Amino acid sequence: MIPAATLRTWLDHLQATHRLDVVERPVDLRFELAAIAKRLDGRAVLFTAVTGHTTPVVSGIVSTRAMIAEACGVAEADLLATFTAAVAAPLPVRRVEHAEATCQQHVLAGAAVDLRATLPMPVHHEHDAGDYVTAGLFIVRDPVTRKQNVSIHRLQVSGKNRFGALILPRHTHHLQVAAERRGAPLECAIVVGIDPVTLLASQASTPFGVDELEIAGALRGEPLPVVRCTTVDVDVPAHAEFVIEGKILPGVREPEGPFGEFPKYYGPRSDKEVVEVSAITHRTNPIFHTIVPAAMEHLLLGGIPREASLLQTVRQAVPTVRDVRMSVGAFCRYHAVVQIDKRVKGQGKNAILAAFANSFDVKHVYVVDPDVDISDPADVEWAFATRFQADRDLIVVNAAQGSKLDPSTEDGLGTKVGFDCTIPLDADRFRYLRIRIPGEDAIDPAAVAVPSAGRTFAGAEDRG
Repeated sequence: MIPAATLRTWLDHLQATHRLDVVERPVDLRFELAAIAKRLDGRAVLFTAVTGHTTPVVSGIVSTRAMIAEACGVAEADLLATFTAAVAAPLPVRRVEHAEATCQQHVLAGAAVDLRATLPMPVHHEHDAGDYVTAGLFIVRDPVTRKQNVSIHRLQVSGKNRFGALILPRHTHHLQVAAERRGAPLECAIVVGIDPVTLLASQASTPFGVDELEIAGALRGEPLPVVRCTTVDVDVPAHAEFVIEGKILPGVREPEGPFGEFPKYYGPRSDKEVVEVSAITHRTNPIFHTIVPAAMEHLLLGGIPREASLLQTVRQAVPTVRDVRMSVGAFCRYHAVVQIDKRVKGQGKNAILAAFANSFDVKHVYVVDPDVDISDPADVEWAFATRFQADRDLIVVNAAQGSKLDPSTEDGLGTKVGFDCTIPLDADRFRYLRIRIPGEDAIDPAAVAVPSAGRTFAGAEDRG
């Protein structure tokens, strides 16, 4: 069994491997919790005494790339291949009865629903419009095919049983628009406190009609147990901490935002879709999960599925592609580094164009040779500095669709730039030969040197 079968087994694993910090003193949900979690970025943090609630809050459960690979039970080098294989061969879920589903040990329905009283939701940033659910899997069902779609949307509390939701024009939006045209609500469930493997699967780039819960099953190596909700026709992971059941109201829009987003700027206030909550179910003594926007957990959960999709797209144009990275400096969205084994002139530029075609979010692409460590920003910059000439290696695409959250664009319309930092095939190879000290990599610094102690280097003449 993978260590991340549930959120709780994963927290046990992090605790046993000394990567879980616990904050036991009272912590305010307004700014303080997010501030502490951000300062401890790279480690999981459990807050046991948030003010106004008895429910603990956790953040940062997969805040390094190594953590995510470990949660999936694979080596870090195999993460993209494993994810790609799971997307290609989803595993159907396993339905369980209500009595077996720990997420339904307690049920609050109707007048008993009170979002703020039940859920310890933080206010993250200085100018955020209010308290948000940021780590909720948003699950809807296609009424025609019966297939489900899973995604994550920011959800602002606007009443005891009401959220404002930012639903971007993707699969959930497609189903919501279709329901709205019929004058019908779209039933939904918001799952909070789930294992990191299912969190990762929710961000997969797939054709419409693929159920991300089935991708989670493939990543786990066994079907994901699910249970039918108590008030809506949606199946949810049976061992989640919280499930919020409800529906997206047709023809209703209410103000939502601003909210601090992944580019480290605020997404603006505007009228958004509204979710009306019909029930909240949860485990006994539940744990609430929040993702701090623009922290590593947020960036990596979005970035790794994008890398897997990007690798597949580039491979169609350049079969000798080795690996890809969405750089952390550009929040795993806007900058792509593509490593290829160039065999034919022009392949570097083809890789750039393929990367642009993969996602409208991609703004700058760097293509490098196999000897460049694409996980090391300094090594990528070295290749850019020594293997790139703008008159021959630059691609500029004007007036292209980009991210509306990029403030330098005009409502999402901007310029994309590609940098072919590969060695020309007809170049003198010695000119591009990297310097190397034989045996350097085999040296263990701790074994050959000790801290200096008991030595004096300055004599009386040095001290004047």
